[in-house]
Amino acid sequence: MPTTVRLDPETEAIVQRLARKTGRTKSSVIREAILRLSEDHAEPNPGSTLYDRMADLIGIGHGGPPDLASRSEEILRGLFARRRGRR
Repeated sequence: MPTTVRLDPETEAIVQRLARKTGRTKSSVIREAILRLSEDHAEPNPGSTLYDRMADLIGIGHGGPPDLASRSEEILRGLFARRRGRR
């Protein structure tokens, strides 16, 4: 099925370079890129471990203060007091 894709000049040059370098058509290069991208976003393998399914998420978050849990009441009271002060 024919599909039209508009590329900026830089991306067009990259596709042309890859096609020339690999001896393939530009369409073939674009199809492979789409397939690889779809594999990156595919549903997780049901046989994989929880760690495998979450590996790309591990380490991207940054924790808050180390004593947050022990000071939660104090922090909430402060937040509520500031909200009351705005009204």
